Amino acid sequence: MKVGDHHRVLFRTAILTLTSIAWMASALARPNVIVIMSDDQGVGDYGFMGNEVIKTPELDALVQHSALMNRFYVSPVCAPTRASLMTGRYNYRTRCIDTYVGRAMMDPAEVTIAELLRDAGYQTGIYGKWHLGDSYPLRPMDQGFQDCLVHRGGGIGQPSDPIGAEGKYTDPTLVKNGVETPMKGYCTDIYFDAAMSFIESAVAEQNSFFTYIATNAPHGPFHDVPDELYQEYLTADFSEIFVKDLPAKRVPAEVDKLARIAAMITNIDENVGRLLRKLDDLEIRDNTILIYLNDNGPNTLRYVGDMRGMKTHVDDGGVRSPLVFHWPTAIAVPIERDELCAHIDLLPTLMDACEVDLPSDLQIDGRSFLPLLMDEEADWPKRQVVIQAHRGDVPQQYHHFSLHEDPWKLVHPSDFGKETFAGSPKLQLYNLREDPRQQHDVSDEFPDVKARLQKAYEAWFADVSSTRPNNYAPPRIVIGTDHEPTTVLTRQDWRHTKGRAWAADSNGFWLLESMKPGTYDVELVFTDSQNSGQATIRAGDHAEKLIIQQGKRRGHKIRMALPGGKFSFSVDVVFGDTNQGPHQVIIQRVSTP
Repeated sequence: MKVGDHHRVLFRTAILTLTSIAWMASALARPNVIVIMSDDQGVGDYGFMGNEVIKTPELDALVQHSALMNRFYVSPVCAPTRASLMTGRYNYRTRCIDTYVGRAMMDPAEVTIAELLRDAGYQTGIYGKWHLGDSYPLRPMDQGFQDCLVHRGGGIGQPSDPIGAEGKYTDPTLVKNGVETPMKGYCTDIYFDAAMSFIESAVAEQNSFFTYIATNAPHGPFHDVPDELYQEYLTADFSEIFVKDLPAKRVPAEVDKLARIAAMITNIDENVGRLLRKLDDLEIRDNTILIYLNDNGPNTLRYVGDMRGMKTHVDDGGVRSPLVFHWPTAIAVPIERDELCAHIDLLPTLMDACEVDLPSDLQIDGRSFLPLLMDEEADWPKRQVVIQAHRGDVPQQYHHFSLHEDPWKLVHPSDFGKETFAGSPKLQLYNLREDPRQQHDVSDEFPDVKARLQKAYEAWFADVSSTRPNNYAPPRIVIGTDHEPTTVLTRQDWRHTKGRAWAADSNGFWLLESMKPGTYDVELVFTDSQNSGQATIRAGDHAEKLIIQQGKRRGHKIRMALPGGKFSFSVDVVFGDTNQGPHQVIIQRVSTP
């Protein structure tokens, strides 16, 4: 090598070294991110929100060192909130429109917070509830999360539970990076333990991290709660936080349920304290963004502050959450902001804080509220936020929605549980600044405001409904890939056809796709109480018969050739005079051409 060449090599090496050091310094300066979201904890289930019964001392203390968003909106039920939070888009753009029967699956083309931060060099982990699809390519591990410890479906205690671990909040079987894994301990404690282990590893490797802790507590069922806390709450006076006109005969059961819910909430709060101490021990708290919120209104009709409503309602008590934003190194605290914000704003806010540019072709609905936290005089142009969700296969215009434009709320509370409503919409208009409990419909006083907001809602509905071709078609589960050679089909994701969706005599079919034809072992799984019978398994135009033995829950297997491309998969089981579906189906790839 010539002398000049040697000098050029040294120069290039020095430049590369300096560039690497600069990149590492920049990466280390980026904030870590932790998002904690509880499940069915309501807007009033916090001491700092005025609840004097349910104890949340760790969060109460955290608020004193954080920013608090007081007017933060979420959806009235679980999965729609999660889709909007993950994507920065209204859930009607994502194909996720309900909470079960195949309508809680998010289109895999959606871009998530986890994908954006992973691609920016962050380590990403999820612990707890995903609720946007249990099979490839819909799982969190397919959507940007590198470390995953989750339960299936919308909660523990549902038909998607792993066999033999049904309803187990204590010692549950969870899905760790795609593998069913028995665990020890209470589920909420397990999620926080796993999250802290993930954080500790990321810090040891000098990586920035995004940790999403989504508890399934205090979602029901309520049979398995932290016992010590439950015993304490059994002596509490709940009379001030549950609905006053409850029939006397229902009071004991309601008190017991509230004691269980409160125990679950305080247990979450205790885990928040453990997490904060871990951040202090690791000396990373100052430059870690920690966000806490709930996903919808409370799961019973109880205290929601100066509002009305509960889970499934589009009144404010059903669609509001406090959002705690803790970032010591960047935000002078404590501060409170009352500007109108929502779940769609979390993605752009976090990208703003982490200095991650959004792809130029990514359409989002949210806006970053970081300026509100950094500058007391920040400009916040007037905006509208629409919340809508109801049961059914396709969203219906006007059905169970609310449109918010400070101070106005245009709402049509037509019942989440119905697929549609009868007659013309009976729209209500409220001034939330003057009437937060929504006691006085001012439609007649402000007809121009009502008409303007109604037109705005109609434009919104038309827009979100035309996001992609066949906008509300549910996503398909893809089988037979190396990503997931064995696929578990549950009633969570089937397209329901008869009976109540999860009842014993119900049935449905799954929308599947395979890249090529192949041979699969198909196993039918039943509950413990089934009789003998015969199953007809259909995959597209092909059908096979299988004898079902009485009392045998597992082991009913058949080897089948399944087609390539898109097809429907169904199982009809005849037990005497009844025809129903299986509890679950396990499909394992044997070979493909």
